[in-house]
Amino acid sequence: MDADVVIVGAGTAGAAAAWQLARRGMRVVVLERGPLDRAGARWSNGVSLRAFDRAGVPRPTAPEDRGGPSMHLIAGWGPDRVLVSSDVREVDMRALTARLQGLAADAGADFREGTAATGFDPAEGVQTEQGVMRAPVYVDASGMHGLPWLSAPRVPRDAMCAAAQQTHRLRDRAAAQAFFDRLGVAEGDVACFTSVAGGYSIVNVRYHGDEMAILTGSMPADGVPAGSVLLRRFVEEHADWVGERLWGGARPIPLLPPPDQLHEGPWLRIGDAGGMVYASHGSGIGPQLVASALAARVLASGGSVEDVSRAWRRREAPELRRAHAFHRFSRTIDAPTLARLIRAGLMHPDLIRAGLEQRTPSISPRLLKEMARAAGRDPVALAALAPGLVAMGRA
Repeated sequence: MDADVVIVGAGTAGAAAAWQLARRGMRVVVLERGPLDRAGARWSNGVSLRAFDRAGVPRPTAPEDRGGPSMHLIAGWGPDRVLVSSDVREVDMRALTARLQGLAADAGADFREGTAATGFDPAEGVQTEQGVMRAPVYVDASGMHGLPWLSAPRVPRDAMCAAAQQTHRLRDRAAAQAFFDRLGVAEGDVACFTSVAGGYSIVNVRYHGDEMAILTGSMPADGVPAGSVLLRRFVEEHADWVGERLWGGARPIPLLPPPDQLHEGPWLRIGDAGGMVYASHGSGIGPQLVASALAARVLASGGSVEDVSRAWRRREAPELRRAHAFHRFSRTIDAPTLARLIRAGLMHPDLIRAGLEQRTPSISPRLLKEMARAAGRDPVALAALAPGLVAMGRA
């Protein structure tokens, strides 16, 4: 055998899996069809520090960690909002991927950049332009559509979130500060304009120093503009103080319920190829980090890809199912309804914080009392929220 594990894809999921496996003494080869420094997402993304801790990945530090401790969730373009503090940080995905690749290489993982996986023969192994790579276990970390010889479900258009993110230089910092001051949002905090183009849509903006980060997302299948259009419009409308684009990117994000199993033959799916996206806010980085650690623990202790599937289905998939159920419901909530929920107090910071941190909320006596009081203030708003709570309970 050429390795214990061959991984296809050196983005966040593939690099994280490579490090987790290599540091446990397994021989790992990673195939990346392009340059290593172009693998994975090229933008910044909100990631919970809890995910790093659960995965055993050292927390990011500046400049990889770009800050962002508090978020103002704003109904439409305002004024109704709720302020939420969480452990979610704006993380430069370029730097995170490079760090994971470096950790994996230091642990002994063998990266083969410019090496595409072109086919697979169960008796021979993975075919590449440099020959055949053989291992008892293979990992598909190639992205949303997965490898063509595996039977990953095709993502339908109505399950596709069109997301975009860009970091811009500020043309006029004083004007930017005035914009955020009018919103009551401090420098470094996030203004998340929510349901601006249908229920599941955001324009998420934050400024710090002389830079401005803009993250957008929407569901075009619902008849609304794509995230890239929302981003362009925001920049054009505020061109007096939003300056040149520095970096960023755009791509579709699959919002599917988690699959019943991650394995197929000797293959294990990690990342978008394995449906590891927390659908209620369209981020998969945390689930991918956690799943990579789980897979490595099972495989390094002598387990099989089937054992990984069972462990993931038992420990991680239920939370992703609940998030997917809530995402389906949130697509029905327009800005006026969201504003009403906020005014009633039903969009409680504790509930939003749990979603941002990708965990089930702790239902304390205090939270129950406050939610009951809010429901009494506006029973109609409660009726609007109830289907989402029911959907999560059934997931």
